[in-house]
Amino acid sequence: MGSVSTTPRRTVLVLAALAVLLGSGCAKQPGAPVPGASPSASPAAPTPTPGDPKARAEALVRTLADEDLVGQVLMPYAYGSSATQVSPGSAAGNRDLAGVDTPAEMVAKYRLGGVILVGFSADDPTSGNQATTNVDNPKQVRELTTGLREAAGRLPAGAAPFLIGTDQEYGVVTRITDGVTLLPSALAAGAAGDPALTEAAWRAAGAELAAMGINLDFAPVADVLATRSTVIGSRSFGADPERAAAQVAGAVRGLQAEGVAASVKHFPGHGLSAADSHTDLPVVGQSRAVLDRTAFPPFQAGIDAGVMAVMSAHLDVRAVDPGTPATFSRKLLTDVLRGQLGFEGVVITDGMNMAPAKRWSPGEAAVRALNAGNDLILMTPNVSQAYDGLLAALRDGSLPRARLVEAVTRVLTMKFKLADRPVPDLSTLGSAEHRRAAGDLAAAAVTMLRGRCEAAVTGPVTVTASAGRERTRAALAKALTAAGVEVVPSGGRIVHLVGYGDGAGDLRGDAAVTVAMDTPYVLAGAKSPTLLATYSSSQASMTALARVLAGKARPTGHSPVPVPGLPATTCRT
Repeated sequence: MGSVSTTPRRTVLVLAALAVLLGSGCAKQPGAPVPGASPSASPAAPTPTPGDPKARAEALVRTLADEDLVGQVLMPYAYGSSATQVSPGSAAGNRDLAGVDTPAEMVAKYRLGGVILVGFSADDPTSGNQATTNVDNPKQVRELTTGLREAAGRLPAGAAPFLIGTDQEYGVVTRITDGVTLLPSALAAGAAGDPALTEAAWRAAGAELAAMGINLDFAPVADVLATRSTVIGSRSFGADPERAAAQVAGAVRGLQAEGVAASVKHFPGHGLSAADSHTDLPVVGQSRAVLDRTAFPPFQAGIDAGVMAVMSAHLDVRAVDPGTPATFSRKLLTDVLRGQLGFEGVVITDGMNMAPAKRWSPGEAAVRALNAGNDLILMTPNVSQAYDGLLAALRDGSLPRARLVEAVTRVLTMKFKLADRPVPDLSTLGSAEHRRAAGDLAAAAVTMLRGRCEAAVTGPVTVTASAGRERTRAALAKALTAAGVEVVPSGGRIVHLVGYGDGAGDLRGDAAVTVAMDTPYVLAGAKSPTLLATYSSSQASMTALARVLAGKARPTGHSPVPVPGLPATTCRT
């Protein structure tokens, strides 16, 4: 690790920054360029006021030593469900990752800009790069985030809020599942087709994340599902770029209204390839015209809605920069994302512990990512090596100081945009208002792809499900009973549930009703006279499904992806 700056130097720089904020006539005025910084880091006009987030960021940057600048662009994961007290196994994991025992020590040693909270479930297509889990329940998460912030508050950059992020997409990628309001998946929102419902639901989600101390959500997914990608699947709002764009904008507005930064992903569009970037470098072979028409509109909509961050993807986009993963492509991140789409916020890498990024050492990969235009390095496989590599590159000139200052200024500007907001109480989690928002969205999503939409399922009913879905089967059975439908263990009309990863072998030929709880493609092979899709297995989705089966609600959703041989809906609204 490089040497730590001396206290006298910090004192002088802090006094200089205070002079800036107080408008001293002999100090640089707010908005004055940082020496060596690129013009985009410090525009000449308009001159920001001292309370402006960018002015605060620029003033703070001037006080930071090299070590602090480097730390601000790193956002690793850590082992342990507490900031300061971890198990022997978690301590060993942190030592391998960063040479420390606890998450708080990692924050302090590397002067980190943020930490990502990780975890996974059985259906999670991203589980391959989730090395640990440190989310359990809201109270534990709130205590963990409080401890991380206390550690960060003692750092030279501690005047800016510490970033704590997670992948709370809802649906199959949902890090915190217990004790929170679970929204239906993005694909369900696409089926509902009402951005106002999406915005209300994601506003509820933002309030709950904020209550747990999380201020950055790596969501929503802006990928258009142009292929049958299993790694994206129901994480996407659908196959229609314009409809997906409206949904992305709604989710962004909802999250950020509650003080949680959204990060649309995976730029420039993971849904255009069916391969999985966790293990391969997917090839996006479509023409530039197709990219402009299909992949970019949802990202543009997110940018127009004021999204604070965009996540770059490990994709080989042949029409723009063949052979170079988008994460490391200046043509894509600087020329297209910033130049063509006009994004001015923070660009965040996808996980740097994924296979395409591991072709280089952690230090070299971090330098390459920053030089390409990323501002925040996510989930490096080795914090020590990434930190040392960035510091060495800064000092030998292979990482231009102007590029690092620009990145840190963007990160700190985003942090100050999130500052000075009260943290909601944990009692807001699962409130009636939040459950209602999730329920309204789930109800509007239920889609009838075959059958008569007015026809209810008369009892008795037997609910079955593909292997491993007992919990969801039980949830639907309970919801049906509450809706007045008789449910019996066997012998009734069969309502069969299929979910994430299920195929034709998981269908039942004797089912009166088959329900797809993830992407609806499997329904193309189903023989049931009635085919329904909820796109999600959340409690809200099962309650909405039960009401449809009981004849108390109409399935008004439209499939957001085409299913061969089936209409988008049989219920015209």
